[in-house]
Amino acid sequence: MNAEIINNRDLITMKLLYYFIKIKNYTPIIVQGAKDEIWLENMEEEIKIIRIVNGYIHNDEQMEFDKFKTKRLVSKIKKKTFSFKMKVLNIFTNLGENVNFEKTNQDDKIYKYIDVKVPDDLMKNKFLLDNFIDLRNNMDFKEEGFGLFLKITNEINQKNREDAIKNDDIFAPKKIVVTYVLILVLVLIYLFSLLTNSGNSLINKFAVYGPFIRSYNEYYRLLTGTFLHGNFIHLFSNCYALYIIGLQVESFYGKKKFLLIYFFSALTGSLLSVTLSNYASVGASGAIFGLMGALAYFGYYYRVYFGSTWKEKFLPVIIINLVLGFMIPGIDYFAHLGGLIGGVLMSMAVGLKYKSKKQENINGIILSIIFIAFLIYMGIFLK
Repeated sequence: MNAEIINNRDLITMKLLYYFIKIKNYTPIIVQGAKDEIWLENMEEEIKIIRIVNGYIHNDEQMEFDKFKTKRLVSKIKKKTFSFKMKVLNIFTNLGENVNFEKTNQDDKIYKYIDVKVPDDLMKNKFLLDNFIDLRNNMDFKEEGFGLFLKITNEINQKNREDAIKNDDIFAPKKIVVTYVLILVLVLIYLFSLLTNSGNSLINKFAVYGPFIRSYNEYYRLLTGTFLHGNFIHLFSNCYALYIIGLQVESFYGKKKFLLIYFFSALTGSLLSVTLSNYASVGASGAIFGLMGALAYFGYYYRVYFGSTWKEKFLPVIIINLVLGFMIPGIDYFAHLGGLIGGVLMSMAVGLKYKSKKQENINGIILSIIFIAFLIYMGIFLK
């Protein structure tokens, strides 16, 4: 078979798919209402959507309708992925001569439109070369025609298999240990307080209480108070929440990262509580809110696989619990808020397998240190 068997349009499409999927880690997505076009998504790139359009666009009227349709579809993707800004690159392989392309690209910084008629145009387009600097190095193929088609197809299939293995590793059921141990510890401490009739005594000695922490240097209270509960309802609600959320976080992050997130969130929750409140508080809810933050952080990065679950289930649970904390008397909502922030920051610091970059981890560590140092200064030394 010779090179002529593969037409220019198919060759351009295959080369673009190879580059964006294999090299740049874009993922093909199904978009209802899109015909004769391929949509690729990568939320870590500045240009988050690549749209390869093989359908024929004859004139400006058709182009205007295409732009309107594209923006409507992107709006749906933004809502689904909880994205506020989404740059889109539209690559046309079958554009008519009657389309005023300069007008199409005029004053639009979010949607960029490119006309590619032959494969060599990929190496001449300034926008492509400026935004994807390694494009030129990944478009030099020795194979031609059907051989090139097979090579690119095999490379893309191999990349998809590798991604499938990674996803199976992340989402496969894991053996849960830490969550169960924490629940057991919380229950045993509460049973001990009941059997020894020492509930009030334990709370007096170990609850999170700012004046005693500052005056008597009882810093241990910042963590010990998170293992105590005022009554059975308090204990049951926190243990149930820890069971539901903890299983997910421990499975997605692993045991060591789970522990770091849990205790860091417990600490930041207690610190914000003593910073903004002079009341004694007990309970694991600050740490649990930290796990909620970790789950939301994970869901955001894997929202392509969660679909609308991240937006429709994770976020509402967090928002509802925060609102209830402000509305119901006796709940330490400052601990909830501090734990939630701490959970997100520590999740950024420990990172997500296959997703996080080293710079993101470093930023997370720096922000975590700044946040906890600020709380210590405001809650312990300044107040």
